[in-house]
Amino acid sequence: MGHLGQHYKTYRTIWISDIHLGSKGAQSEHLLEFLKYNDSEYLYLVGDIIDGWRLTKKWFWPQSHNDVVQKFLKKARKGTKITFIPGNHDEGGRAFLGLTFGDIKIRNQAFHLTAKKKKLWIVHGDLFDEVIKHARWLAYVGDSAYTFLLWLNKWFNKIRKTLNLPYWSLSQYIKLKVKKAVSFINAFETLMVKEASRRGCDGVVCGHIHKAELKQINNLIYANDGDWVESLTALVEHKNGDLEIIDWSGLGHLNNSQVNISKIKELA
Repeated sequence: MGHLGQHYKTYRTIWISDIHLGSKGAQSEHLLEFLKYNDSEYLYLVGDIIDGWRLTKKWFWPQSHNDVVQKFLKKARKGTKITFIPGNHDEGGRAFLGLTFGDIKIRNQAFHLTAKKKKLWIVHGDLFDEVIKHARWLAYVGDSAYTFLLWLNKWFNKIRKTLNLPYWSLSQYIKLKVKKAVSFINAFETLMVKEASRRGCDGVVCGHIHKAELKQINNLIYANDGDWVESLTALVEHKNGDLEIIDWSGLGHLNNSQVNISKIKELA
């Protein structure tokens, strides 16, 4: 496994979302590296795995995007219990709820019991986004602006790479400087925890807003696994039931920098 071999890990559970395969913003090479060196008993694909919005506008499907799909299918064949929960960008998958595709279960939502007996509600989160629910045209406008932001982020990091600097998300930095975006994120987090409580759960795992987070709100767990277009993050459950956000943004030889598997926060 080369210089990355020492970082090979097996978890009880991994949650990944917002890969956006089919879009130029998808960091498929980084994700393939992550999937190569991280395995689990359970794997949840928490929505927006494929970006149907982009693909309907212009077809874009390089080999690395196909490799990601094949990697998931291979893990499923080898025994990993994989559940795919469609999001708003791959909502076409909702036409196949309850079915199984290549040993991958397709569900609208899921419930996961951790090794510490914490019941987690797993859902993408778009159905609780007021913009998506009531002003779909506005969501599409926002998606176009976001695509430009990701394009800017891509070129910014190409320059950083030539300077031998690690990956850093310019797009996420700009988003978090916009007060309305911060206000939306806070409202989204509070709503998701409220909905989890209403379902008799100890917490929620979601995606959708591209902001990795792991914290307690009103004594409930709020976990967002982030994304693979900006922050390059995943949520994992260790074998003892602890939850952790894995940041893969300092990825080995792809960034010409030392591997960085950083622990953002840990929740028992």
